Amino acid sequence: MLSWLLWGASLLLICIVAFCIRLFAVVRWESVRLCNMHWVRSWQEGPVCDGCFCVWVCVLWVLSFVVGLCAVVAVSSYNFASCMHATLHCRCQVIHEYDPYFNYRTTKFLTSEGFGPFINWFDDRGWYPLGRIVGGTLYPGLMVTAAALQAALTALSLPIDVRNACVFLAPTFASATAVASYLLTKEVTRRASSALLAAALVAIVPSYISRSVAGSYDNEGVAIFALVFTFFLWARAVRTGRIAWAAATAVAYFYMVAAWGGYIFIINIIPLHAVVLVLSGRFSSRLYIAYSVFYVLGTLLSMQVPFVRYRILPRAETAASHAVFLSLQRTFGRVGGGVQ
Repeated sequence: MLSWLLWGASLLLICIVAFCIRLFAVVRWESVRLCNMHWVRSWQEGPVCDGCFCVWVCVLWVLSFVVGLCAVVAVSSYNFASCMHATLHCRCQVIHEYDPYFNYRTTKFLTSEGFGPFINWFDDRGWYPLGRIVGGTLYPGLMVTAAALQAALTALSLPIDVRNACVFLAPTFASATAVASYLLTKEVTRRASSALLAAALVAIVPSYISRSVAGSYDNEGVAIFALVFTFFLWARAVRTGRIAWAAATAVAYFYMVAAWGGYIFIINIIPLHAVVLVLSGRFSSRLYIAYSVFYVLGTLLSMQVPFVRYRILPRAETAASHAVFLSLQRTFGRVGGGVQ
């Protein structure tokens, strides 16, 4: 029981680390801005703030590897709370770059007008002077997720502005990605230590941090989590052969389709994995059930995304998934009940 508590505490710590690292850019930027606006006060408090930032960053990097030191956890929690307070009370929530700001503007329209008008919205300010039909030209998963987060917190008597929900959405999902990486690695290796190391690496990998810092309100902020979590569910579905896990894989894939065009990566990697299993002599009824349910349900669900619709069927990028599905039907029909 104690070991399970230690693993759980370590995983929770990694999630906090992943969230804190991505807040650093916004908090540090706000400190510089405050120094310019209130230079006397910043000069008096500057050395202390700089010291806190240095200690905070050092603690975060150390915690990513030394996750079992409870004393360091307390320091990180204190620094995290201080930086969150500074960020939330300074009205410094910044939406970076052009695409994230467009996503923020569409999210505001979604929260104010509803999903139906959002899908049919003709934005005369986008792609000027032609305009843009928003519902048919973007992946709505990011906006729906931010709007759902804002609505859920408001329903829980924790009102939050749409802008704040957009700013902190990517760090929140970065923490979830660390958990998904833990689950995927644990499912594949069956070793908690390897899974914990994978989660720690995902929490601090620079390429992912660059796409999931606070204010980077873009598709990758939620799509990387969907990508990793879909692979975890697929591995679990192949191992167990249960329809429920295969259906969950299809639902996660549907969320990925709704969030980012990188769903092409999933719909090619999973068929490739199935082909490798067949060629290596590891075809089984579990693989047949997992892939058949995933393919049928996932394809039907992906067609519900306005930007995708029926284009997913004739596209060359998805041809491998169709071929593998037909091949598995033929293989299963030939071997019949002789596989387990």
